[in-house]
Amino acid sequence: MSRSFRSEVQGSADRASAAGRRSRQHRSARLWLAGALAAGTAFAGASLATAGEEGEAADAAPEAVTPFAEHGALEVCGTTLCGENGTPVQLRGMSTHGTQWYENCVTDESLDVLAGDWGADVIRVSTYVQEDGYETDPAYFTDLASRIIDQATARGMYVIVDWHMLTPGDPNANTELAKQFFTDITARHGDQDNLLYEIANEPNGVGWSSIRSYAEEVIPVVRAGDPDGVVIVGTPGWSSLGVSDGSDEAEIVADPVNAENVMYTFHFYAASHQEGYIDTLARAADQLPIFVTEFGTEEYTGDGGADFAFAQRYLDLLAEKNISWTNWNYSDDFRTGAVFEPGTCDAGTWSDPGSLKESGAWISERIRG
Repeated sequence: MSRSFRSEVQGSADRASAAGRRSRQHRSARLWLAGALAAGTAFAGASLATAGEEGEAADAAPEAVTPFAEHGALEVCGTTLCGENGTPVQLRGMSTHGTQWYENCVTDESLDVLAGDWGADVIRVSTYVQEDGYETDPAYFTDLASRIIDQATARGMYVIVDWHMLTPGDPNANTELAKQFFTDITARHGDQDNLLYEIANEPNGVGWSSIRSYAEEVIPVVRAGDPDGVVIVGTPGWSSLGVSDGSDEAEIVADPVNAENVMYTFHFYAASHQEGYIDTLARAADQLPIFVTEFGTEEYTGDGGADFAFAQRYLDLLAEKNISWTNWNYSDDFRTGAVFEPGTCDAGTWSDPGSLKESGAWISERIRG
């Protein structure tokens, strides 16, 4: 999120063994079936022969193929994200605002709009650590994140479980809380294949070596509950690959996290983060697997005027480099970065085009596109 209120490569040599892959495919099929049934999605596999009429079949075409049904379990392959069949995948979707403030914006009805009307592949569930968040009531915020995970899963979406640390900027200040959160989340959802884990939202005021040390302590906790899940690691300078701290990606490239199936975050706000930022992203994406888990069209405060032209430059680059993204944010906060007009979530008018701010109309079209 913003600082003011914060926030074709295929198949790697070390892919899962055949036995492991069969296990993951079984889990994926089970999760797809459960989600499709919960969402009321009509689908069918092979044609079914009608009773007593050998040779005749009734083909039931799906109304829609969900993102998870299409791609299955994800993994990092080279510098990109790939689906279960090894094909590169670009996910597009939205991030929630802090669930301690905007729980009412993430409901069955609003997720129907996001998944169905907008066609989003992924939702990022932002559990703040401080700012009246997780540390005040761990059980409540774990239950809340779990509830949203279940709702998104029922709609065939991927979910980024976002540990939204911001202040203090050193993720090591919250290591024990992070371990407890990811232990509890993976205990409930670790047998699913639609989760990704963002273990530190926007580290700031701290060097890469400290962030890397934190990641190498927390990743084994995630792996204990979900051995195959993609883990997304925050980068220096509010996840700017260090640019906001006067650095760049070189240190990460030279000394990456010692773990498999890992990606690195890049966040941008198009009206504030321009040439030096986009140049660094373009260069880094050829060496590191990047996931843009947060961005806005507006200023880094999450407010102010939007620069849609520069935001489109970023999205064009993300498409070229096959980088997945989630936009900040799916709420009715008064700031320009929230997609809905204030009062939308209480009124339940998420599907009304008149409820969208200018930035909301812009990003919903790009998700659909």
